[in-house]
Amino acid sequence: MLPTVYARVDDRLYLHASTGSRLALALPEEGLAVCVTVSLVDALVLARSWIGHSLNYRSVVVHGTARRVTDPAEALAALVDHMLPGRAADSRPPTAAELAKTAVLRVDLREASAKVRDHGVSDDPGDLALPHWAGLVPLTRGLGAPVPAPDLPGETPVPGYLEAACAPGRAAPAR
Repeated sequence: MLPTVYARVDDRLYLHASTGSRLALALPEEGLAVCVTVSLVDALVLARSWIGHSLNYRSVVVHGTARRVTDPAEALAALVDHMLPGRAADSRPPTAAELAKTAVLRVDLREASAKVRDHGVSDDPGDLALPHWAGLVPLTRGLGAPVPAPDLPGETPVPGYLEAACAPGRAAPAR
C-alpha cells in the first residue's frame, strides 16, 4: 500500500509517484498489474450489541495495468485540482527539472468494483428493548482555516476558491 495523490479523469485514474520510487523503478515498458483501493468512512454505526456495530463507508477497488504517462501536464493539473478545485490555475506548473523527478501513472478503468454501506443500525429484534443507545455518529471531513507559509508576503490574500472551500461549517466535498 502506497499512500499517494490520485485523480480520476473520464475513464482513467492517475497516480502520482516519484521517478525514484520502487513502483516507478519496477514499471516495465508494457506496464505493471496493480490493484488500487480507496475507502472513505462516513459514519460509525453503533448498535445495542457488540456484534451489530459497523461502519458506513464508500470503497472502490480498481484492477488494471499501470503505465507511465509520457506527457503528464493534464494529469498533474488533475491531481492538483483533485486536492482542491481551482488550485492548478493558481499555482506554477512544474519545471523540466521537476518533471524529471516526477512520475505519473495511468490506470485505465476497465475493471473496478464499488461497495457502499449507507444505512442505519440493524439490531436483532430481541435487542430493541435493551436500554443502550443506538444510532449513527457521522464522521465529517472539513478543511481548516488556511495557515500561510511563514515566508508569504503579508499582503498576499487568500484566494477566493480557498476561502470558499474553507468556510466554517462547510464539509469537504466527497470525492
